Formats: sequence, structure tokens, C-alpha cells
Amino acid sequence: MSWLRALTSALFLFFVFTIQEGAIARINFPITGFSFFLAVLVALMALEEKSGAVVMGFIGGIILDLSPTTNSPFGQWALVLTVVGYLIATNTESVGDFSARPGAFVLFVAFGVTITLTLYLLVGTLVGENAGTIGRNTVVVLGNFMWTLLFTPIFLPSLVRVRQATLTSRERS
Repeated sequence: MSWLRALTSALFLFFVFTIQEGAIARINFPITGFSFFLAVLVALMALEEKSGAVVMGFIGGIILDLSPTTNSPFGQWALVLTVVGYLIATNTESVGDFSARPGAFVLFVAFGVTITLTLYLLVGTLVGENAGTIGRNTVVVLGNFMWTLLFTPIFLPSLVRVRQATLTSRERS
């Protein structure tokens, strides 16, 4: 991933984060909330090559760590999203190309967000953070899975088009 691509990705992720914090976080979803930022980030990581997915995870984690609404230790999101980026980068080849199977892509994003939130809770537990009860955390993770599964088909085609438009000719081949 080039420096220009990393900068463009960081600006786009910051824009998505602003939408998440400014609008979507204010909506009271039944059961639990929806993380638009995590869904977009996991989708972008799945579309990137190996090194790009890890870099996108790190950039997205730093953005979440710098958020004033985050109560976790600094670096926890960066660690979790870098690990998720690595997992996605190493397993995307075995899953195959998502352009021919949009249903599989939606499921991949929903499961990716669920794994991300579960890893975040596990790392938080390891560093001594009080994250609530197991029952409440399960409801939050499964509710986010449900909303991600429901909303991802709405924004995913636009996200793929925006990504294709920002690729250079070298990255397209």
C-alpha cells in the first residue's frame, strides 16, 4: 500500500467515523447499536491485498483509539483491528473473490465485525477492563451482527464503487 493510498484511506475512514459518531450513534436501535465504521472497515480490509488489509486495520484502530467516546486503554482498538486485518488478509484467498458472490461478502463482513467485537472484549478482559456481564456482551455482539447483516447490503455496492474509483491504474491490474 502506497503512502498516498494510506492517506486517502485514512481520510475516508475518518469521514466514515464522523458519520458514525455524528449520526448513526445517535439512533436508538432495538436490542443494541450498529457500528457502521466497523462494517465499512472490515469490508475495505476484505477488498485490500495482504499488506493493505493490515495497514487499514491499524489506521482504523488508531482512529477509534483517538475517539473521545472510547473508554478503553489507548492502543486496544489498534491492536484488535490490526490482528483482524491480518486474519482477513491471510484468509481472504481461501474465501475467494467476493465480486461474484455478494451474499457471501455480506456474511463475511457480518462475521468479521462479530469477531472484531469479540476480540475487543477478550483483550479488554485481559487488560483488566470492566466490560459488563457476559449476557449483556453477548446481546451486544449478536445484536450488532444482526444489524450489520441487515444494513451491509445497502451500502456495500457504493463502497465497492468508491474503492474502485480511488484505485490507481497500477493497483487495478
